[in-house]
Amino acid sequence: MIRYPAVAGRFYPNSRVSLTKEIEKYVEKNAKRLDATGALLPHAGYIYSGPVAGAVISRLKPRDSFVILGPNHTGQGKSCAIMTKGKWKTPLGDVEIDTSLAEKILENSSCLFEDHQAHTREHSIEVQLPFLQYFQPDVKIVPIAITEQDSRILKKTGLEIARAIIALKKNSIILASSDMTHYEPQESAEKKDTQVINAVLQLDEDMLLKKVYTLGISMCGCAATVTMLAGCKKLGAKSGRLVKYQTSGEVNGDYQQVVGYAGIVIT
Repeated sequence: MIRYPAVAGRFYPNSRVSLTKEIEKYVEKNAKRLDATGALLPHAGYIYSGPVAGAVISRLKPRDSFVILGPNHTGQGKSCAIMTKGKWKTPLGDVEIDTSLAEKILENSSCLFEDHQAHTREHSIEVQLPFLQYFQPDVKIVPIAITEQDSRILKKTGLEIARAIIALKKNSIILASSDMTHYEPQESAEKKDTQVINAVLQLDEDMLLKKVYTLGISMCGCAATVTMLAGCKKLGAKSGRLVKYQTSGEVNGDYQQVVGYAGIVIT
C-alpha cells in the first residue's frame, strides 16, 4: 500500500530542493540529542509550526522507528486506525512502515483496526515525516490516526503500543502530533495552553483531559497525547521538557485569532 502526500505544496513545499531549504530554516543541527521515549509536536503549515516541530525533532536521537499518533481531522475511517504495511511518499522520498512493530501492536490491541482510509487525506502525521527524513533518510514509522475519545481506550492503546515495543526490543519512540488552542486571542491561548503544557510535563493524562474539557481547550490531538503519555510511562518515562512554544500571531501579526504550538520532549 502506498500513501501519497495529501498536503505537499500547501503545508510544505512539494519539491525536494525547496522542502530541504524550508526545513533547514527550522532545525537546530547542533542541538543536544535527548534520550527520549516520546514527544509532542505540532502539525500546521511549516511557516507557522515549523520552528516548534523542527526544534523538537532536532533533539531526538535516530531510532529504529517512530510510532506517530495523530488526530484524524477528516473523520474518515476507523476511530483508532493503524497502517501495518506499505510506504508513505514525501518529496524527500519514501518512508517505510515498520511492519514488524505495526503488526505486533495490532495483534496485541483490542482497540486498533487496520485502516488505510483514515490516513488518506489526513495531514497530522504526514507533515512530521520530512523533518524525520532530514535527519534520518531511512526512517521507519508506524502511523496511527485517532478520533476515539474514551480515556480508558486511549490509555489502553498507549500501553499496548509500549508492550509491543518492549516485546520486540525496538529502539522506538512515540510521537503525538497536536496543535494547541485554536483561534482565540493570544492572551487567552497562552493561559489555556500553559495548563495543558504543565499536565504533559507532569505526564498526567487525567489532568490533561480535565483541563481540556473544563477549560474548553481546542487541542486537536488531545487523544493522541493521552495515548502517547500512557505508552511513554510504560516505557519508563519520568518527566517532560518544554522545548518551544509560540503562536501563529508571532508569524502573521494577528494576535486576535491565534493557534498555539507546543513542543515537548518526554524523557
